[in-house]
Amino acid sequence: MEASRLSTDTTNKSMAARIMVALDYSSANEAEALLASLRGIPCYVKVGMQLFYAEGPKFVARLKEEGYSVFLDLKMHDIPNTVKGGAESITRLGVDMFNVHAAGGKQMMEAALEGVDKGLASSSKRPIVIGVTQLTSTSQHMLNAEIGIAGSVEDAVLRYAKLSRDAGLDGVVASPLEVVRLKREVGPGFVTVTPGIRPASAAIGDQSRVMTPKEALKQGTDYIVIGRPITAAASPREALESILEELV
Repeated sequence: MEASRLSTDTTNKSMAARIMVALDYSSANEAEALLASLRGIPCYVKVGMQLFYAEGPKFVARLKEEGYSVFLDLKMHDIPNTVKGGAESITRLGVDMFNVHAAGGKQMMEAALEGVDKGLASSSKRPIVIGVTQLTSTSQHMLNAEIGIAGSVEDAVLRYAKLSRDAGLDGVVASPLEVVRLKREVGPGFVTVTPGIRPASAAIGDQSRVMTPKEALKQGTDYIVIGRPITAAASPREALESILEELV
């Protein structure tokens, strides 16, 4: 697929905007090399802990200046006042989305939204705020025997999703396996962001609850996060183009 086609085809652009490419790198140089190879494909980019801790807010601000939609994935989980301050700072960066961990409780999530409102005094763009339910690396055994939460992973995800909704958040991070139930029981407009996405030809790696990109979108999810199948590919652009061809 030629770059010019990706830049002009409406369907491809719409699908690309639902793909979040995880910039799981330790330096801005590595991330920028990947972005250069994907230039012209209007995908979201996800900045996680490794890159943010290495390069800081200035790198995120640069991404926004260059026109990227940015999901800042820091999974904030602390006392309410600390999370409120963090959310205010993040909002001032102008990111499009960020997350907090639902395990921090309703008061903490409400405090995050208070921080967003305060941060909007210097930023005109309100970010989408989502809750982390259970990591896609969480297995049934881990949930019950190690974390100490009874019941199924799906039930735990749903409980945290409802708590996130009640706190006023816009949606949650959840595996694609839980999307149908979340949309049915929490609401169709509740945003779902799904990691654990692996093209059929890709290795599962350290994920436990995965789907292919096409399967995940069929479940009704809003955004899919893809990392190593793109970033570790010999040709990241060809890998992303292949995924887009599968989706359209």
